[in-house]
Amino acid sequence: MPEREIILTLDGLKKLEKELEILKTIKRKEVAERIKEAIEFGDLSENSEYEDAKNEQAFIEGRIIALEKKLRQARIIDETDVTTDAVTIGCRVRLKDLDSGDELEYSIVGSVEADPAENKISNESPVGKALMGQRVGSVVEVSAPIGLLRFQIMDIQK
Repeated sequence: MPEREIILTLDGLKKLEKELEILKTIKRKEVAERIKEAIEFGDLSENSEYEDAKNEQAFIEGRIIALEKKLRQARIIDETDVTTDAVTIGCRVRLKDLDSGDELEYSIVGSVEADPAENKISNESPVGKALMGQRVGSVVEVSAPIGLLRFQIMDIQK
């Protein structure tokens, strides 16, 4: 089965590469030191410090493997390919909520980069899917647990 393509912006790529570098160069050393110190306490069968450090080591190694896999599968969205004609991955979209009148701004990113706290929504999310390919002035409707959401696209930027 072919691996699923991971879509990343250049910023997303840099963020994943930085996390991987920190895990490999800093976190690995820190947890190895914790394991070494815990071994010095003696009996490993009742050594919670050792157990905690080994669990953290397993988490770090798993995360490294996952990040390396994502980076191998990555397709980088080149900012020069992003247009403002229609909503695509890599653009910023200003929306008007037609029910409340509020204006919102989101960056459309691949699912790996999605972070609602930073107003980065995935192209695979319900709102992201509805926006993809739409133009300024278009009205999109999104079914949500709280009911039907209606947005008008006010602006698209790189």
